[in-house]
Amino acid sequence: MSKVVINSYEDFLPYVGQVLGASDYVELPQERINMFADATLDHQWIHVDVEKAKAESPFGQTIAHGYLTLSMLPYLWDQIIEVNNLERMMNYGMDKMKFAQPVLSGQHIRMTTKLEELANLRGAIKTTIKFTIEIQETGKKALEGLATFIYYFKA
Repeated sequence: MSKVVINSYEDFLPYVGQVLGASDYVELPQERINMFADATLDHQWIHVDVEKAKAESPFGQTIAHGYLTLSMLPYLWDQIIEVNNLERMMNYGMDKMKFAQPVLSGQHIRMTTKLEELANLRGAIKTTIKFTIEIQETGKKALEGLATFIYYFKA
């Protein structure tokens, strides 16, 4: 599927209530999990201690941090949509997030999206995107929720 290309508020209108697309799958290897642990100072053993996780985790191995899975959203979103003619864009908020399934080290995730709401706020465009991050190896949801972005288009 090719990227959705948006250049203005009017370009968003036909997509309200529609699926925008799906990203490619991306792997969450142990190295990325370890780097996320270092960046966030979250070194809980279930994420970073491979040997202990093999012996004691109910999953038999390490798992990605839920917030690492969430942090992949901008990268995955960029594969689905190209928004041009912008002064700036802001992440406004996240709602109704649910971590449904852990992502095991080495598994692959992708994101699917739907444009739930669109509002013209006199110069700013507010979009609410329903996103689902799924695991390739299981076909199950890892995470879902609503992401709100505000776009400021050039005049």
